[in-house]
Amino acid sequence: MPELVATVVVPTLAADRRLLECLESLAKQTRRDFDVIVVDNSGRGLVRLQDVPGRQAAPPEIRVIENSRNVGFGAAVNQGLLASGARYLATLNDDAVAHPGWLEALVGALDHRPDAGMCASQVRLYGENRLDSAGMLLARDGSSKQRGHGKAPEDFPVEEEVLLPSGSAALYRRAMIEEIGDFDEHFFLYCEDTDLGLRARWRGWKCVYSPLAVVEHHYSHSAGEASPLKAYLVERNRLFVLAKNFPARMLLAAPFAAAARYFWHFLYLAQGRGSAARFRAGGHNGARMLWYVIQAHGALLRNGRWLWRERRRIERGARITPAVFCHLARAGGIGARRVAEQ
Repeated sequence: MPELVATVVVPTLAADRRLLECLESLAKQTRRDFDVIVVDNSGRGLVRLQDVPGRQAAPPEIRVIENSRNVGFGAAVNQGLLASGARYLATLNDDAVAHPGWLEALVGALDHRPDAGMCASQVRLYGENRLDSAGMLLARDGSSKQRGHGKAPEDFPVEEEVLLPSGSAALYRRAMIEEIGDFDEHFFLYCEDTDLGLRARWRGWKCVYSPLAVVEHHYSHSAGEASPLKAYLVERNRLFVLAKNFPARMLLAAPFAAAARYFWHFLYLAQGRGSAARFRAGGHNGARMLWYVIQAHGALLRNGRWLWRERRRIERGARITPAVFCHLARAGGIGARRVAEQ
């Protein structure tokens, strides 16, 4: 068996037929010098109960890490990193189907860019000629959204530098992760990829987007497209991103950007549009969103001491200036109105 160049980590909670589709797609990859680690977060050993293709065959070898409870996305990926010795770590959602050349395109992109520690995939909405993401964008209030969401893949045809990748389908250089630290397990779910990407940018690492690394994604299969859990965690975690990573000038402007986003959410809710309207259409009380915002700010206060320590650690290790970070954030930015629309 050839030396393993990459490990693909697939966290799973449902361990259902989507996971089987995901693993079948990995068995068809044009590269063979990789293994797969499935991290079972079901707490019930559901992966063992599935007929998982390839578990007895190599390449690629499939290993399973079984947790007694749901430890979250970031912790699951960290478990996979610890169990791997490969120089690249790929993350893939269990509801994603990778095209055969996916991993080859990602590895090729980073092999040719030693200054880049991250590579973003072309993630399409499953069965559609529309994008889920072509990298990620950052709003001035710390929110992150998919670059190109809903647009045609043909609109993003070239390999280019982007701000950071979506952890739903990304490749990370091990040397970069060992330098900046693992995924932050405090996030549990959502925005941990944004935090990792911004910490990497502070250290001077770049991110490239590969249009040849194609994945089809069943959007929000695990936690629901507009569930209460997602509403709370996204709001809380964008505050964590802010507190840890934003330089002072951006931090001072963030409350005004958040107020603008809340305004657009309220307006679109009245019009039956955007993420707030989808939340209400899912059978949830729109007024509850205010309670989630209050809860999220309470979590920010409770975690203030830890966040301050992390912020100081990032500042001490920074290899770019706050002015350069602000420029990167503007180049990969998204406005409050567009955040509310998605």
